[in-house]
Amino acid sequence: QVQLVESGGGLVQAGASLRLSCAASGRTFSNYAPGWFRQAPGKEREFVAGMRRSGGDTYYAESVKGRFTISRDNAKNTVYLQMNSLTPEDTAVYYCAAGFGIWKLISVDDYDYWGQGTQVTVSS
Repeated sequence: QVQLVESGGGLVQAGASLRLSCAASGRTFSNYAPGWFRQAPGKEREFVAGMRRSGGDTYYAESVKGRFTISRDNAKNTVYLQMNSLTPEDTAVYYCAAGFGIWKLISVDDYDYWGQGTQVTVSS
């Protein structure tokens, strides 16, 4: 079992930056592939960023590529999502997730554990 707790969300203006954190506890988090998803009101949860379990390769949704960066600190059992050049379209609840697959995990069903989410609101 892995427990995930997100933090770092908030209200910012367009163009600003935020860094989300996801603290993991339970089983060794380094054995899992981390990912970030988001869900806007009335929309389905969508993939944002992920990192392969081994090797650390990262991959992103087209809508955030070049603006968002996923990283992890295994010593702190923490995953981060650095978000730059935020726009109102980035407004959503952001979720951290952990999966055990070895390939690119981009579907909700690919992940086994989820955090409770943190709200990010970007004003224009």
